Amino acid sequence: MQKGLLFSCLIMACGVTQAAPISLEYQGFYQRLKQVNKGHYPLIEIAFSVPKTKECVVLGGSITTEKEQFPLTISDNQRLYIPYDGALKSDRAVINLDMQGDGSSCGIAMQIRAKQTKTQYKGSEVVEIDEQMNSLLKSMQGFPMRYFSESTNGINFEFANDKQVMVTTDGIEHRVQGVYRLSTQAITELGDISFSEQPLVVSPWTGTE
Repeated sequence: MQKGLLFSCLIMACGVTQAAPISLEYQGFYQRLKQVNKGHYPLIEIAFSVPKTKECVVLGGSITTEKEQFPLTISDNQRLYIPYDGALKSDRAVINLDMQGDGSSCGIAMQIRAKQTKTQYKGSEVVEIDEQMNSLLKSMQGFPMRYFSESTNGINFEFANDKQVMVTTDGIEHRVQGVYRLSTQAITELGDISFSEQPLVVSPWTGTE
C-alpha cells in the first residue's frame, strides 16, 4: 500500500536513459538526505521508492562511480535504500536500476515518514513526530516542493488494506481499514494511542489526501 506517496515529491527521471538500466545522478538524492541528516530529526527519515506497477518493476540495482561499483539494497515494495555519503557525491556517483522493460515511464517517489512504527504511542511522542515532519517539510520549500508549503493536517497511520485494525485513543476504540488519520488538533489533545497491528508506515497527512 502506498497511500503515503500521495504526499510524495515525484521526481520523474530527469537525466534518465530510455533503455534499461535506468540511471540517475546520486547528487539529487544526496541533497534531500543532507537536509534530514544536517537537521535535528531523530524520529523521521526520507524514503525513496519506485511505485510498483505492471510497467514499473525493479529487478535490481547498483551505485557506480568511475572507479567502483556498490550493490543497492531494494525492498520487496521497491524502496531504495540509498546511503548518505559525501564521497559518492564528490565522485559523481550514479544510481542504476535494472527494470523489467525499459522503465521510461517510471519515477522515483520521495516520502517523509517515521523511522520506526510501534503499536503504542504516548501523545507527546505523536506531537514530536508531527512537529519534526512539519519542520522538515518547511525546510524543503521551493522547487519541487512548492506545492507543500503549508503545514500538514496531521499524521497518517497506514496498515495493510486487507486487515481491519482496532485503534484505541484515550480508551475509545475505533475499527479501521487501510489508513487511520489523526488531525493536528486531535494530536495536541491526545493522551495515548494504541493499535492491534503495528502500522506499516507513519507519514504526514496533507490536504491532497
